[in-house]
Amino acid sequence: MNCFRFRLPAALGLCAVLSAPAFAAEPLSVTVHRLTLDTAERIAQGAIKACRAKGLQVSATVVDRNGIVQATLRDTLAPPVSLAISRQKAFTAAMFGIKGTAMGQQTASPLALLGDGLAFTAGSVPIEAGGRMYGAVGVSGAPDGRVDEECAQAGLDAVLPDLEMQ
Repeated sequence: MNCFRFRLPAALGLCAVLSAPAFAAEPLSVTVHRLTLDTAERIAQGAIKACRAKGLQVSATVVDRNGIVQATLRDTLAPPVSLAISRQKAFTAAMFGIKGTAMGQQTASPLALLGDGLAFTAGSVPIEAGGRMYGAVGVSGAPDGRVDEECAQAGLDAVLPDLEMQ
C-alpha cells in the first residue's frame, strides 16, 4: 500500500511532463503575410510604367495568395477587356504558384476547360519573396503575352528588394 501511494503521484506527474510538449508542439493559429495596399499599387503601377516605356497601354492586377484582387489599374487607352484578363492571369499564377509562360502543360489539362477565372497563358508572375508567397501580378493588353509578363516582372522588381529584406 505504501508503495502505491508514492507510485501513483509519480506516474501522474511523469504523464503530465511527457504530454506537455505534444500540446505545445502544434500551434493553434497561423500567420499569413500579406502585401499592403501601397505595395500592391506600386507593383501594378510599375507594370503599367514598364509597358508604357514600350509604347503599350495595358491593365495590371495584383492579387493576394488567395487570388483576391488587391489592386487593379487600366492605362488610359488599354482595351477594356484587358482588365478581366489581367485579373484571370494573376489569379491563375497565384493558384498554381508559377509564371504564365510556365503553364504550358496546364493548357491541355481538364482545368483549362473549367473556366472558373483561370487563364493558362503568359502574362503573370507569382509574388514570392523571402520564402513567402504573397500573391501574383497579371498584365494584359500587349500584343504578346510574353511582353505582358515582362511588364509584370518589372512591376514586381520595383518592390522585390524591399520584400526580400522583410
